[in-house]
Amino acid sequence: MNSSSRVLFAAILFVSGVSAEVVRVDVELHEDVLGGKSYGLAGPYEKFLGTMHFAVDPTNSANEIIVDIEHAPLNADGLVEFSATFTLIKPTQADRGNGTMLLGVANRGTRRMLTFFNHAHAEGETWDAGNPTTAENFGDGFLMEQGFTLLWVGWQFDVPVTRVTGSRAFLPRVESDEPIEGLVRSDFVVTERVFDRTLADRNHIPYPVSDPEAPESVLTVRDSVEGERRVIPRDQWDFARLANGEVVPDMTRVYLQSGFEPQRIYEVIYKAVNPEIIGLGLAGLRDAVSFFKYGASADLNLPAGAIDRVIGYGMSQPGRTLRTLIYMGFNEDEQHRKAFDGIIAQIGGAARGSFNLRFGQASRDAHPYLNFFYPTDIFPFTDVEQTDPVTGQTGGMLSHVPEEFMPKVYNVNTSYEYWGRVASLLTTTLDGKRHVPMLDEYARVYHLAGSQHLPSSFPPTQTNGQNVNNPNDFSWLMRALLLRMNMWVTDGTPAPPSRFPLLDDATLVAPDQVNFPALPGINFPTVTHKAYRVDYGPHFASDGIITKEPPEVGPAFTILVPQVDADGNELGGLRMPGIVVPLATYTGWNLYNAEYGPTDVVSHMSGSFLPFAKNRQEREARNDPRLSIEERYGSKAQYLGLVAAESMKLIGEGYLLDQDLRQILEQAGVIWDYVTR
Repeated sequence: MNSSSRVLFAAILFVSGVSAEVVRVDVELHEDVLGGKSYGLAGPYEKFLGTMHFAVDPTNSANEIIVDIEHAPLNADGLVEFSATFTLIKPTQADRGNGTMLLGVANRGTRRMLTFFNHAHAEGETWDAGNPTTAENFGDGFLMEQGFTLLWVGWQFDVPVTRVTGSRAFLPRVESDEPIEGLVRSDFVVTERVFDRTLADRNHIPYPVSDPEAPESVLTVRDSVEGERRVIPRDQWDFARLANGEVVPDMTRVYLQSGFEPQRIYEVIYKAVNPEIIGLGLAGLRDAVSFFKYGASADLNLPAGAIDRVIGYGMSQPGRTLRTLIYMGFNEDEQHRKAFDGIIAQIGGAARGSFNLRFGQASRDAHPYLNFFYPTDIFPFTDVEQTDPVTGQTGGMLSHVPEEFMPKVYNVNTSYEYWGRVASLLTTTLDGKRHVPMLDEYARVYHLAGSQHLPSSFPPTQTNGQNVNNPNDFSWLMRALLLRMNMWVTDGTPAPPSRFPLLDDATLVAPDQVNFPALPGINFPTVTHKAYRVDYGPHFASDGIITKEPPEVGPAFTILVPQVDADGNELGGLRMPGIVVPLATYTGWNLYNAEYGPTDVVSHMSGSFLPFAKNRQEREARNDPRLSIEERYGSKAQYLGLVAAESMKLIGEGYLLDQDLRQILEQAGVIWDYVTR
């Protein structure tokens, strides 16, 4: 096919036997990938960029779970309309693909499947627009060589204003006879003194203030997460911004006369009106999947039956999005069919998020010193049902999902998620005293030992922590696990067994029981991030409406973390060869440096890379208890031989791919050269 562009072309969809949840696709760009480059058995690929248009029936039982759907504006047919941007990358001859679509859930508008699985580079003028163009943008072509069809569909309406071309959804606001008001809470910590701050999380789009003089408007400050809130007098602040020395009213920002001070927690509560119906974003993911899985489109060059199954992939916030989607019942479409066949929730911890709430802020997450007490680390956590003895609540993530809508599920986390996102609650009872049963027929839990939230680039740099970041590259494990997920949903071949730290062998312990070595100049964290029992009001669980701001905070759950060996490297879970045959200590934690936060608090999303001394003389000079590299390995060749042997073990167990061995060894060699230079 010759490259071509179709600007705002309304693609008329031919869908046989499928309802009209996707009613139209506007194709804005259609062209060959890399000039028709061929990828293995799948052959050449093509890409489509544009907008998908949806219409859902608010009376359909599959849509009753959408918060405020009853207040949505309706078209002439009584349906709720919305739209979302999309990027589709597929084999030009669809029947040459492997029959599996990967839907990559965008993270605050960004798309990461190519950068992660293909080791591609997010560079170039067209990348942010969802249009990978260069060879570097497609990396080593792994996903295409395997024959996957790739799809990104926007689901979040408030993505950062700086990402105007990112994946996003365009969702309607509620319309009712009487305005629908509610309280919105915004907390923030600044790293330098400023006089005004957005009401949104970081640089997202906030809900505007509806009544700046409302008595509910309160600004407080405190010095720690659990510290006492102190009310700042109303005449000292306003909903405004400082522009050229003048205070200008602005219903999306908060201004403080004396300025916001670094490393203090500010929290403003205000009234807003008529929010977007954000649960439609989850419905859009569901309906896009069903359209491709059960339908056909001549204008997208997609015949019926080309897509047999769909795997949802989400990294960080999108991992929590997929956990929420399954938990809330969005895997059943309007025709009462299963949408996703598989779910890979990566680095989402045991958390969910504000993805189907009135005035929900989808970007709000939970970290040791960022975003506090939002509906993120909330019960239930485990797949099987538990009862909280404190609150009396009973629930499980998968226990209530009907078998006909149950996907295969991975929960994959790094060490950071144990320290910064309560990952131990995925597998333990709420008191941390024993493990819960696993749903082995449907689910797996994998711990990527000795890793931070996302691998640091190499050579590693220092960002928000006291130590340089952790470059342990676990993408090699994820490539293998992705292919095993595809086998699981395709022919029923089970994925490799779960691997995570355990209570029985003491590889999962309380934070104060970690036997981390005493390393000169390295501070070990004394506490983890906590998950609390939080009361958002009587309408939260049943209606998705928060009525208590700030919420009432009860006792915290018990959080456990991985145990380590004499080098400080973790003992449990899936360990890359570089952890088993180490050149350094790799941790999932780092502590804030003085510029970013309290220096005794775990820094958000960062781990640490602490190389061994090169030789005994250097080790003794710096009083390092860990053996030096020279004392461990006779040569680089010997070291690489040991890495190869550990890699072969993981290949045999199904956790690595033999085709990746050469690159894994090359990467190990680069690290050797760096630490021995």
